[in-house]
Amino acid sequence: MNKPCEHLKNLAEDSFPPPRTQNLCEECIKEGTTWVALRECLTCGHVGCCDSSPGRHATQHFHDTQHPVMRSIMPRDRWTWCYVHEVAGNLPPTPPVVERKT
Repeated sequence: MNKPCEHLKNLAEDSFPPPRTQNLCEECIKEGTTWVALRECLTCGHVGCCDSSPGRHATQHFHDTQHPVMRSIMPRDRWTWCYVHEVAGNLPPTPPVVERKT
C-alpha cells in the first residue's frame, strides 16, 4: 500500500485560498479557448483548465511554478491531486451549518 502523500495530508476546503477567478480558466479567457473542467492551485489560487481541455492550463501551471497541489472546483467534486507524487486525495466533507435559534 502506498504511503499517503505529505502534500495532501490534512487538507481541507479552507486550506485553499480564494480562487483568483470565479468559474473560468485564466489562460483560456486570454486565449479565447474553452475548457471542460476547472482546477484550483493550493499555493496561489490560480484557476486553470483540466487535462481533458485543449489548453491543459492547470498542469501547465504546475510545470511553470512547481506548485504541487490542486483541487477540482467543479460542483460536488471533493478530490485533490498532487502533481509531484501523482496521487489523488479527497477533501473531508464540509460540516453542515447549524443555525441557532435565539
